[in-house]
Amino acid sequence: MGSAYPTFAADALARFQRLQGKKVTFITGTDEHGEKIATSAAAAGKEPKEFVDSIAEEFKSLWHDLDISYDSFIRTTNDNHEKIVAETIQRVWDKGDIYRAEYEGLYCVACEEYKDEKDLIGTEVDGSGEKIVCPTHRKPCQHRQEDNFFFKLSNYQSDIERLFETNPDFVRPTFRKNEVLEWVKDGVRDFSISRAAVEWGIRIPADPKQTVYVWFDALLGYVSALLKEGVEPTLENAVAQGWPASVHIIGKDILRFHAVYWPGMLLSAGLPLPRSVFGHGFLTKDGLKMGKSLGNVIEPTALVKQYGSDAVRYFFLKEVEFGKDGDFSEERFINIVNANLANAIGNLLNRTLGLLKKNCGGALTADASSLPEDHPLRLVTKNAVQKAAEEYTNLQFGAAGEAALSIAVAGNEYIDTVAPWSQFKKGDAEKAQAALDLLAILEASRILAITLSPIAPRVTQRIYLQLGYSEDDWKAVTWADTAWGKLKAGQQMAEPKPVFVRLEAPGSADEAPTPKPKPAKAQKKQKSEKKPAAVPS
Repeated sequence: MGSAYPTFAADALARFQRLQGKKVTFITGTDEHGEKIATSAAAAGKEPKEFVDSIAEEFKSLWHDLDISYDSFIRTTNDNHEKIVAETIQRVWDKGDIYRAEYEGLYCVACEEYKDEKDLIGTEVDGSGEKIVCPTHRKPCQHRQEDNFFFKLSNYQSDIERLFETNPDFVRPTFRKNEVLEWVKDGVRDFSISRAAVEWGIRIPADPKQTVYVWFDALLGYVSALLKEGVEPTLENAVAQGWPASVHIIGKDILRFHAVYWPGMLLSAGLPLPRSVFGHGFLTKDGLKMGKSLGNVIEPTALVKQYGSDAVRYFFLKEVEFGKDGDFSEERFINIVNANLANAIGNLLNRTLGLLKKNCGGALTADASSLPEDHPLRLVTKNAVQKAAEEYTNLQFGAAGEAALSIAVAGNEYIDTVAPWSQFKKGDAEKAQAALDLLAILEASRILAITLSPIAPRVTQRIYLQLGYSEDDWKAVTWADTAWGKLKAGQQMAEPKPVFVRLEAPGSADEAPTPKPKPAKAQKKQKSEKKPAAVPS
């Protein structure tokens, strides 16, 4: 889930920007070199290439199941990527920003990084009394000494400082930027860009006995991923396809690499800098840090198989404030998704369509544009769409989802207030008004579908199809279609059916007691006299 969570966010942003008519290149992929990969492959009894091939396919399969609409999937074992890395190192070498030196220090294999003593925690100590526990992975670091090539990051101290002065939004959220500024203020340090003891990696051109440090290699995947098939793999050709990136979406634990190392590397190679880096928080489960030893890891493959992609995407994007740490509990997950997607949104649409079919043959009686501009649902949708657009742009997906949900909340309040099921039993004037009330709710639902689609693409497509549109109509939708007035008189709605099935916890259906049937007369009386239940918001 640590990989899936930021990928949900990147996908939602990409979908929103496509709706805006922007040309989008959404890049994801796998970083496949380094000691950690080689160690994991050996533990699995496989060669590194065989191991990473299987892992890459697992990610692609998962992204498909989660409706991740990436444009480029980069693997750092691709030949073209290796050529981009080699050209970049040569540029940096020619600039005079690489030198050779001995390095001695504490190394975390899981982080693939040498650690400063002040950054380490824990009670385990080595013979000299130094703290050697990595705060991220809670594992002892290894004392190492080796001959490496170093990148002169210190040459770019003033450039990196200037970057934050001229672009205050380079790192977001603000509290993450403040962390980076502290690192920069302490003075950026040269870092090793090669490993003498790691066989699994791209060879250093100046010394094939050494391999490129995995982070110097992996970050360049953002550039090499832009190369089109059949195009000569050069930096110039890759950059011409859309670099620099508008935003990197990354975990807070790798913020230093993206916000300090990466700008220095790009400046040395003469490449433009990305416009921003967004560092998201960590996830916990039931209030506890996740770990295999605790047996509480969130497995996205199992979660999507059990509950579907929309439920998983909706919960993590709407309920976890992007940028901060967030918690997952299965009970809360089920309750929120049911209350929002099944009840507030799905039930509103289903009962509205049911009333339209029963009383109007399922066809609209007027154009939505004929409803007055001060109609309460028209005002709510206008404000919600504007709010959602602002929040998507700022990567505040929870607030964007809340804005979309506000349309359903208003729709439920409206239908309970006007009670069209009662109005249809009265005179012609009341029946005509009831039909207009249903039209207003359906037009609001149409707009809600577009507004929520970056977060929950499948359920929102089903909403659109229920409104009498085709799949091709849905594919052609743009953000401009959130304007009020697209539903037309005579449009035939589809046969009413739930667009989202309520979630049930594993085993709950089998354990639930079987309800006793009511007498036939009581059922008939309830059906004729009781209005539909109010939907909780």
